[in-house]
Amino acid sequence: MQTNTFALTHMLRYGTIFFIFFSLLLARLQAQVCSGSLGDPVVNIDFGTGTAPVNFTAPGYQLTTSACPNDGFYSITTNQSNCGRQWHTVSSDHTGGGAFMMVNASQTPGDFFVQSLSNLCPNTTYVFSAWVLNVVTNPASIKPNLVFKIEAADGTVLAQHATGDIEVFSQPTWQQVGFSFTNGNSDAPVTLRITNNAPGGQGNDLALDDISFRACGPIVSATVTGQGDTVRVCTPDQQPYVLQAQVTGATAATAYQWQVSRDTGRTWTDIAGATSLAYARPISNPGLFLYRLGVAAAASITAGACRINSTVQWIDVYELPPTQAGPDRVKFGGSPVRLLATEIAESGTRYNWTPATGLSDPTAVTPMANPAQTTEYTLTITSRYGCVNSDRVKVEVVASLFVPNAFTPNGDGKNDRWTIPFLLPELGALVSVYDRAGQVLYQSRASVVAWDGTYKGAPLPAGIYVYQIVIPDAEPLKGTLLLLR
Repeated sequence: MQTNTFALTHMLRYGTIFFIFFSLLLARLQAQVCSGSLGDPVVNIDFGTGTAPVNFTAPGYQLTTSACPNDGFYSITTNQSNCGRQWHTVSSDHTGGGAFMMVNASQTPGDFFVQSLSNLCPNTTYVFSAWVLNVVTNPASIKPNLVFKIEAADGTVLAQHATGDIEVFSQPTWQQVGFSFTNGNSDAPVTLRITNNAPGGQGNDLALDDISFRACGPIVSATVTGQGDTVRVCTPDQQPYVLQAQVTGATAATAYQWQVSRDTGRTWTDIAGATSLAYARPISNPGLFLYRLGVAAAASITAGACRINSTVQWIDVYELPPTQAGPDRVKFGGSPVRLLATEIAESGTRYNWTPATGLSDPTAVTPMANPAQTTEYTLTITSRYGCVNSDRVKVEVVASLFVPNAFTPNGDGKNDRWTIPFLLPELGALVSVYDRAGQVLYQSRASVVAWDGTYKGAPLPAGIYVYQIVIPDAEPLKGTLLLLR
């Protein structure tokens, strides 16, 4: 087989050129961003689900409910068809779970998004980010050319970033715009202004989504001492783990606050008193626990908007598998009985019976047991997480079932009831007593047998009656019973 050296060389060359082009494009869309740790989003504009109004100003633009906005219009939508134009079909927003802003640029360049933002902390560095998508498919069309500005309350520009022309891709491609800025010595609101420098008319159609601000600060890392960043442990094997954090550039004015999340990081709660670099976690009930350290200046530590957060530490505490070996069993003669353990509906669970003597399968949940003598079996269950629990059950071996063939229900307190030793309720036996005509006079199902010689509350006459005992996994027993008075 021959290799086409010319074709291979050109593939490598053009592939390299494309990679360099895409890298340069990405670098142009993103300026210097945070090189340390980030806080939670202080501002998060994701345009909702498209069913409720979004609070921002679009100077010179009009809102439309049309899926295909014209020049100078915008819509808040969850998807965008090509509308018979040279547009991509955008099937979802950036994250796939909500709406985005679809903008058809006006003929005159200018602002198309202005929003006042509060709750930012003074003298704090923030990272701004947003996601944009060039909706147009024709490379010859006018391309969006955006400038993002952060302005102080007095109009001073704190930071700005120009994207240049946002290129056309063969498939709809969301690209992130990002840069950092430092807020002034004030907690007054700032203004986010997005300007489109290019005119509309022949192209310049774009989508905007997921605008956010997050505090940026020094690198904060955290580990569980001797364990790394993840601990998986069974309930009885827990230790009072120590979470330890490190903060680059910390000073005497730096403050700390550990937090815990019980919903995989969707919400976080401050841990009372956990305000140092180390936190000794107490032993807990089963569950998934996420921990992180928040860092800020001492004067601002109580404000979530001012904090940066460490890496997240996972401590997953598994409960022991519920283990029920089932009721004790009685084995009559050579007939085996089934052990009635409860199965756990969780994949990866392992079962093991010991000793294995007399069992059809010591790894089955409900094996048949046929020991030669009375034996106590231990069921050990190991969960998919390696947690182990056990329970015991006894199999009583009885050569034959002793069934009394007479009783005297005369009220003298001696032998007044017909009972059957070893016939425990958990055997599930059905005991029936009949007269000579075959009518059922007494019946007991999976309960203690204690017949007082009556039928519907009336004493029966002395005589011979017939009984039958049906036990699962055993042959039925029949015989006669003498009632004496």
